[in-house]
Amino acid sequence: MATSQSLKKELTKKEPGKLPKDPFKALVYSASIKKRFEDMLDKQANGFITSLLNLKQEKLKGCDNMTVLGSALKAASLKLPIDPNLGFAWIIPFKNHGKLEAQFQVGYRGFIQMAQRSAQYKKLNVTEIYEGQLKSFNPLTEELELDLDNKQSDAVIGYAAYFRLLNGFEKMVYWSKEKVTAHAKRFSKSFGNGPWKTDFDAMARKTVLKNMLSTWGILSIDMQEAITSDSKIIKTNEDNYEVFDEEAADEPEVNATDVEYMEAEDEEEKGKDRDPYEGTPFAESMDDK
Repeated sequence: MATSQSLKKELTKKEPGKLPKDPFKALVYSASIKKRFEDMLDKQANGFITSLLNLKQEKLKGCDNMTVLGSALKAASLKLPIDPNLGFAWIIPFKNHGKLEAQFQVGYRGFIQMAQRSAQYKKLNVTEIYEGQLKSFNPLTEELELDLDNKQSDAVIGYAAYFRLLNGFEKMVYWSKEKVTAHAKRFSKSFGNGPWKTDFDAMARKTVLKNMLSTWGILSIDMQEAITSDSKIIKTNEDNYEVFDEEAADEPEVNATDVEYMEAEDEEEKGKDRDPYEGTPFAESMDDK
């Protein structure tokens, strides 16, 4: 996408009449945009910008520049890294009415992190339930009986999420795989493609967790913003305005989304005793406390 006229003037004022060889890089490093990243991320801004430029070059070629930038600024405002290996947030290419644009996605780890930041949650988790592990679930009383030692196969039959607040309030939900699938078919235009095809379980965990938190949890301002902007095409401009594309993208760019949504299983194992903020822009501020 071409940048606005005023921004073009800023990008070319040092070399009148000549556009930079890499317009997106010049856009990101323009004074107004770079300052926006620095205001939100402080010392982590340079690392975030490097991740963004690598992502644009490797996975988002041809995407509308302002939608890529809009998604990146949204991730920065939520202090969620966009490195696809971390799984906190993704910027993915979508064909929206024939035009390749970027869509912002929050991963289930991103929702967990924002819940932790609120300092209201004592416990929070979401997990797969395998064949043989589920003994019973009462949706009215939310009594879930499991036999985790009775896993009979690697077939996932459902997903369970749970939280307990510091004030003692707790909530548990269980969704069968069929319920997750029906929900995704109804509300996600990307179902059957991209992440729903390459990593169904990660998307299912996110779906159940997001639904539980948005319905029953304490929502911080960041959490509300994440829920509102999740799965949206976000455009931005030099005047700090954001515009959400209310019409959902209709043609997922399947090949381009695969890597962004892959959840590394070895990271799941290594991350059991790991600081959940390690490797994110939020890590430093937590260490200062």
